[in-house]
Amino acid sequence: MDSEIKEDIPVHEEFVLCGGVETQILKCGPWTDLFNEQSDNRSKLLIFIIPGNPGFSPFYVSFAKALHALTNKRFPVWAITYAGFAWARKDKKVLTALNDPNTQEIKDVYGLNGQIEHKIAFLRTYVPKEVKLILIGHSIGSYIALQILKRAPELPVIHTFLLFPTIERMSESPNGRIATPLLCWFRYVLYAANYLILKPCPEKIKLLLIKMAFQVMNLKNEISSMKEISLTYLLHPFCLANAAYLGGQEMMQVVKRDDEIIKEHLSKLTFYYSQTDPWCPMKYYEDIKKAFPEGDIRLCEKKIPHSFVIHFSQEVACLVAEWLNNNLSKM
Repeated sequence: MDSEIKEDIPVHEEFVLCGGVETQILKCGPWTDLFNEQSDNRSKLLIFIIPGNPGFSPFYVSFAKALHALTNKRFPVWAITYAGFAWARKDKKVLTALNDPNTQEIKDVYGLNGQIEHKIAFLRTYVPKEVKLILIGHSIGSYIALQILKRAPELPVIHTFLLFPTIERMSESPNGRIATPLLCWFRYVLYAANYLILKPCPEKIKLLLIKMAFQVMNLKNEISSMKEISLTYLLHPFCLANAAYLGGQEMMQVVKRDDEIIKEHLSKLTFYYSQTDPWCPMKYYEDIKKAFPEGDIRLCEKKIPHSFVIHFSQEVACLVAEWLNNNLSKM
């Protein structure tokens, strides 16, 4: 896609109180408050992105912009940052929903169960009940998306896309075998190292390191897309500790595939696996394909990696947009 087209798409950063935690939401498109927009212009459908871990929504800016453009700018595309991964700057207002029980604190909100309840609380509180939902879960976001279907059946979800889904046997995967001892047994060593090295590091130095890393990964466009959004959270010890804490719980809790949820909602699910994914290898694709032969379970033929947002946002957005444009009229 032409970069000029993507730059023409507005991205609004907002912070809301959700589950007792300041929560960053990136909103792509002209819709910022679906409750207060004029009824004639308000979108009746929201595309909602649930990131992988680290659950930092700015990584998905290019993906959201491309998806919004490829669906002819008909629908808002929102991405939520995980609880504990970002907080409002001093000059940024935190919005609250008055007298709403879903703004109350969630127990262990930084853990896996808390992160699931956090996303449900946001959708119940900040999205009107009449607005239909398209969920897009990436990596552990796919697991969270399935749990949303299970725990909040009243939400009007009409379809869910599960991209490179880590929904089973995480600790048995090639990457899981390496990550499990680090995240579960040596987590406190990681915590200590993060605080000793990064805590005294000035914000300007952190930002410089992040920009250098983005340039090494050839992500100059992503830096441009996020120019109005703070990136220093990426190297904040508290955020890194939360990512490690959540990752450890993923290794221990995401074990058995929940076939009951999948069977109940199969007609509303699209799975997309990679041929070379060290988090969910080919065997996981083959197993779920055998278990649900009638399901929309696809294998990527382009060798797109698990972390598609680094270099392949455009390609994956094209795939999702094609599914949406072909099927929304039937939903």
